[in-house]
Amino acid sequence: MNRNHATSGSPYEAQFGFSRAIRIDNRIVVAGTGPIEQDGSTTPGDAAAQAERCCALIVRAIEELGGRASDVVRTRMLLTDPADQDAVGAVHARFFGEARPAATMMGVAWLCRPEWKVEIEAEAVLFSD
Repeated sequence: MNRNHATSGSPYEAQFGFSRAIRIDNRIVVAGTGPIEQDGSTTPGDAAAQAERCCALIVRAIEELGGRASDVVRTRMLLTDPADQDAVGAVHARFFGEARPAATMMGVAWLCRPEWKVEIEAEAVLFSD
């Protein structure tokens, strides 16, 4: 069994002891991904802008481990405001609509930082590997 990790540079990875993503054989699991910029700050803007950053980080991690956005089979979107569901859903569709993963969107009371409006996680299976 092969085990590889991807990191995104999030300050929480070292602090909380996790990897952005892990690949075991043909499966990639991406941790809950918040809207973190390269410098550790939060992506500014509305829920759509933050979801865009989350999805970009997810796809980058999957690609680093040999996959593609079209390999995604499962996503979970956590929102702090249900009014943001359409905006976040539209971003999700742009990134993962081709794959049409099983997806869950849920409301939560809080995320890791008070300014975060969304956090997203994903799983991919590499069928062509």
